[in-house]
Amino acid sequence: MKADELYQKIGEDLATENGVIASQMFGKPCLKHNNKAFAAFFKGHMVFKLGKENMAELKTKYPASVNWDPSGKNRPMKDWLQVSFEYHDDWKDLAIRAMDFVN
Repeated sequence: MKADELYQKIGEDLATENGVIASQMFGKPCLKHNNKAFAAFFKGHMVFKLGKENMAELKTKYPASVNWDPSGKNRPMKDWLQVSFEYHDDWKDLAIRAMDFVN
């Protein structure tokens, strides 16, 4: 399964299970729960809002991950982690964790 297909499948699963909706944020596809964005798809990666206090732990677990910089102007978002397809087996769990974080 390709990255975009997996992102869509996760969104569909969470829509069925939790009432998540597909939306847009900064012109990028995102997932929202209770009108709060918690995950997005960006350049073949998934991005998750997990809180700045969790970034060090998560970057250790997912070494190729970085804080998300949707503008590309070296202004990364402190609460958002961009996780590469290399870790796609964890994407759904991270999405659920992010959904819980925003609610």
